[in-house]
Amino acid sequence: MHRTKVKVAEDALDANTTIAQANRADFDRADLAVVNLMSAPGAGKTTLLESVFRDGLGHIKPGVLEGDVQGSMDADRMASLHVPVTQLNTQNGFGGECHLDANMVRSALPSLPLEEIDLLVIENVGNLVCPAEFRVGEDARAMVCSITEGEEKPLKYPLMFRTCDLVLVNKVDLLPHLDFDMDKLLYNLEAVHPGVEHMVVSARTGEGVDGFRDWLTRVADRARTPA
Repeated sequence: MHRTKVKVAEDALDANTTIAQANRADFDRADLAVVNLMSAPGAGKTTLLESVFRDGLGHIKPGVLEGDVQGSMDADRMASLHVPVTQLNTQNGFGGECHLDANMVRSALPSLPLEEIDLLVIENVGNLVCPAEFRVGEDARAMVCSITEGEEKPLKYPLMFRTCDLVLVNKVDLLPHLDFDMDKLLYNLEAVHPGVEHMVVSARTGEGVDGFRDWLTRVADRARTPA
């Protein structure tokens, strides 16, 4: 029985890889950069994106694919900033999954204005486990880690931290009010993903957000530069 479960999991990941490659081909044809943004629930992904998009990305035209089990609250917040946004709820035909996979993203492509934007941010379902396992055709991965989650999260959920290109340590405006050791968090992060780029930010106050804006711009420019 155990071997059967392993085989089923391997088959699912192989199928996901094939569909992710198809997504990637479509993104390339549209000359589009894609960032998969992940975190635990409530870490601040949406507020961080609001802070970035409120002042714009210069010459880069962004769009957002919002992943949630149900509801459109985050998508509504993006739409209020006049950012093209498509809602993808996993309860609708996908069994209420706690992550987005390549097939789910592919189902949303007809609703996305791929030819009209330069950067697509996929705001994944809030979860520190499953989203890390499924590539969706992205150029880069970023994750938001809130200081309210504690310093041990890289050690407890290493795959999420290990598969990301950027880790954003959010809610640092709360540091004076918490018993939190930033050095310990960064030490744990280095232990599971040596050398990974990280930024210390506050989506609420705007501290460090310019660095994330610059990172998104670099990802978009790299993807749009001919090889």
